[in-house]
Amino acid sequence: MSERGLETRQFGHRARLALSPALAVKADEQAHAARTMWNLLHAWWQMMPKEKRTLADADAAIRQARRDVDFLTVLPAQAAQAVLKTYFQAWKNCWAGRADAPNFKARFRSTLTVDVPQGRDLNIVRVHRRWGMASLPKIGRVRFRWTKELPVGKQAGEENRITGARLVKDTLGWHIAFRVQTLERVPEAHQGPQVGIDVGITVPLALSDGETYEHGQWLTSREQARLLGLEQRAAQRKKHRKPGERTSRRLHHTYDQIAGLRAKAKRRALDWQHKTTTDIARTYSV
Repeated sequence: MSERGLETRQFGHRARLALSPALAVKADEQAHAARTMWNLLHAWWQMMPKEKRTLADADAAIRQARRDVDFLTVLPAQAAQAVLKTYFQAWKNCWAGRADAPNFKARFRSTLTVDVPQGRDLNIVRVHRRWGMASLPKIGRVRFRWTKELPVGKQAGEENRITGARLVKDTLGWHIAFRVQTLERVPEAHQGPQVGIDVGITVPLALSDGETYEHGQWLTSREQARLLGLEQRAAQRKKHRKPGERTSRRLHHTYDQIAGLRAKAKRRALDWQHKTTTDIARTYSV
């Protein structure tokens, strides 16, 4: 706490990126290079004796790998150092009993991510009511959806600033998650009534005062029919595929459409959960 009645708060804000096909390819290449760097680092860790598994030796191995392996050079040096930092933190979490031991990252089962450790490299500018622009190392200037006020420009300072970011790819495409540090007032104690919460199946949330929170289907009837049709089409095409034969582009496209609809349902569920829990927190106390 730097001032009386104020406290430092750190949180993340995720925004959708608008990348051109060429920039999306660059982001994909960096993410795959970061995943490869993680796998090489894990192989190095397993190969080296325990007394040589130090941060300095790992850093030297990463620098040597960037000189020897050409496609690793697409990954910025700071992002490579972030991979090393994340890997060592994963082992610390394992030793503390908070997580399992780190393992190799598969190409198709791993989330594509790229770290931008330094917030000053982003050079964030708001260019429109709905759009902002940021600089990404070895990618260039990109646009992102401006859905929340960020401490940039004159609003930025030692206590209010963006400390870094991470690029994340999901079924909707590339997003940027900002790490934000702000100085805010200490929240006062909530004066609302206390309540108990029961989680069920027929009724998702039931409160002890009789209030209930329900929701409908996450997909409309038309979307459900489309999902069923896509699943049947995928099953039919997979049935006629010979053993060992590569998956066709049409089947890949069908899988992508199925994943898109399921992701839409998941986003709607998360949106309902967020709005419902926020309403409960504002109405009731602990």
